[in-house]
Amino acid sequence: MYCEIATILGADGMSSSLTGSGTIAVFRRNQGVWNLDREMSFIATESDSLATLRKKMADLISFLGECKIFVANQAIGALYYELMKAGCSVFEVSGKPVDFLEKVLQEEEQEQAKIAAMRNEPLPGPYEKSPGNFFVSIKEIQGKTPGITSKQILLDFMREGKFKTLEIICDHIPPWVEMESEQRGYKIESEKVRVNEVKMKVINPSFTGK
Repeated sequence: MYCEIATILGADGMSSSLTGSGTIAVFRRNQGVWNLDREMSFIATESDSLATLRKKMADLISFLGECKIFVANQAIGALYYELMKAGCSVFEVSGKPVDFLEKVLQEEEQEQAKIAAMRNEPLPGPYEKSPGNFFVSIKEIQGKTPGITSKQILLDFMREGKFKTLEIICDHIPPWVEMESEQRGYKIESEKVRVNEVKMKVINPSFTGK
């Protein structure tokens, strides 16, 4: 059975940022050996309009095909969101593919194993403090259940949108929460409570109470 991992590479052969020019390389692992399977040039700049970026990402996602693991040394903003929306696991790793492909595959397999193990168990999540107002401490949950991710705790809840406010305690603001909120018209307020602890509030202006 083979596996594929895609990465964006700079001229030096090192993993690069999604914003800039580079080469998208898809490596295929077959019988324990990684080989370059296909590649395409990719250029995205900060001056590109959102429509242009989405068109470029649509072309990239089409090129990736069944490959659902992507590596860059930095992945943020609209490009990151489009990859996540397409079902890709995105890793931020610096270096040459030969040095990180196997490690990334192991991390992905561990993550998928954790998800599979939790499917038969109810996941902890936000609880309702008052009508429409929810609270969750990601920091506390992750302290009790190492390996659980903020997405597993919050993504489905945020996408359902059945809340007026959602208060979150975490050690940092997950980038995907900001992007998900922007896409869905939520507002975010945040404050640093203490060292390594942030309190953020996600506000859903379209909440109707139903």
